[in-house]
Amino acid sequence: MDGMRTRGQPVAVAAVRAMLASGLPHAILLVGPGGVGKTTLAVDIAAALVCTAEPTSDRPCGTCRGCRMVEHGNHPDLHRLAPVGAGGLIPIGGRDARGVRDLVGELAYLPVEGGARVAIVEAAQRMTEDAQTALLKTLEEPPARTTIILCADDEERLLPTIRSRCARIRLGPMGVRDVEEVLAEQGVADAPTAARLARFTEGRPGHAIAYARAPGAVVLRGEIARTLVDLLGAGLTARMGGIRDLAGRSAELVHALDAGAAEAGEPASRRTASGGRGRGRAARAMEVASAETAATLDRGEGPSESEPAPEEKGVRVPAAERRRGALVLLEIWRSVVRDLGLVVVGNQGAVRDVDLAEELVGPAGRLDAFAIGAILRELDVAAERLEGNVSPELVLDVLAVRWAPSAGR
Repeated sequence: MDGMRTRGQPVAVAAVRAMLASGLPHAILLVGPGGVGKTTLAVDIAAALVCTAEPTSDRPCGTCRGCRMVEHGNHPDLHRLAPVGAGGLIPIGGRDARGVRDLVGELAYLPVEGGARVAIVEAAQRMTEDAQTALLKTLEEPPARTTIILCADDEERLLPTIRSRCARIRLGPMGVRDVEEVLAEQGVADAPTAARLARFTEGRPGHAIAYARAPGAVVLRGEIARTLVDLLGAGLTARMGGIRDLAGRSAELVHALDAGAAEAGEPASRRTASGGRGRGRAARAMEVASAETAATLDRGEGPSESEPAPEEKGVRVPAAERRRGALVLLEIWRSVVRDLGLVVVGNQGAVRDVDLAEELVGPAGRLDAFAIGAILRELDVAAERLEGNVSPELVLDVLAVRWAPSAGR
C-alpha cells in the first residue's frame, strides 16, 4: 500500500489494511477532528478498491490507471458529496442543489469501469435529518460492489441508525513531526514555519496547509490571539467592543483560510472548525443560551437595544458567514485558554503558540486550573449554541461578559 497518501495515522491505516485483507464492509465511518486527514484516508480507500495492481496487498499502488484517475478526481466510479450553499449543509437533494438523493441515484447504475464503486460523503455530520434518512435505506441494502465512506467531525450528530450500520475508524490529531513532514511533502512551508504551524494547528495537517498557503491568515490569527489575551484584563465595555471587533476579523480570517484551502484542493466544508457536540446537547444549549442571554441583558451587561445590528450599519453579512467566523474565533480562543492553562501549571515549554508564550505569563498569574477549566467549558457550550442557530452576536456577547476569569473562580 505504498500508494497511500495518509500520514501520521498508523492505527487507522492498520485498520484499513486489515479490512482490505479480510473484505471491506459496505459502509465505513471515519471519525476525527477537522483537518486530520479523514478525506485523504477515504480517497486512499477508494484508490485501493479500484486499483488493479497485483498482488492485492500492494493496493493502492498509486501508479495504475485507476489510482491515477482517483488522484486526479476523475474516476467515473468514485462519487463524492460535500456540503453546499451558505449554510454549509448536505441537503436531501433532487432539486437545485446536489444532495443525498442524487448520490443514491448515481449508485444505482452499474460501475463504468466494471469493478468497485465508492461514495465519499465529506463532513457527513452536516447532512440534514431528511438527508440522513434518505441515505439510510442505501446503507441497509447497498448496491453490489459498492462501498460508502462517511467522514464526520462529530459522529453524534449522525442518526444512531446511520452509525450502527457503519464500521467505525477513528483518526486523531497527528504528531508535530508528522504534520511537518506533510507540509514538507506539499512544499508549502520552510522548516521553521512548518514547525510553528504544526504546533498551533494542534496536529491537523489540513488546517496547517491552509495557513501555509495563506500567510496573511497566520498574521491575522496571531493578532486575534494577542487581542484576546489583552482583553482578559480589560473592563466590560472594552471586552464587549473588542470581542465584536474580533468577530469581524475572524470573518476575514475565514476568507483567507478559504483561499488557502481552495489552493490546497480542500472543499469549503472542511475549512473551519465545528464545535458541536451532539444534536441533543445543542438543542439544550440553545434553550440555556436564550435564558442566559435574557438574564445578561436584564442585568444591563449585554448590548443595549439601541445598538444597531450589522445589517442596520449598512453591512449585510449572511448569518452563515457570521457563524463560521464566530466558530473560528472560538477555536482560537480555546487554543489561547489551553496555552494559558499550560503556563498556569508550570509547563510553559509545551505552549503551542510559541510567539505568544511570554505574553501569557502575566495573565496566567491571575488564574488557576479551576478558572481555566470553567472558561473551556463555556467555550464548548458556546460552540454548541452556534450549531443550534443561536445568534453569533449574542453568543459572543455572553462570552465577553465572562471573559474575566480569576483564580478561585
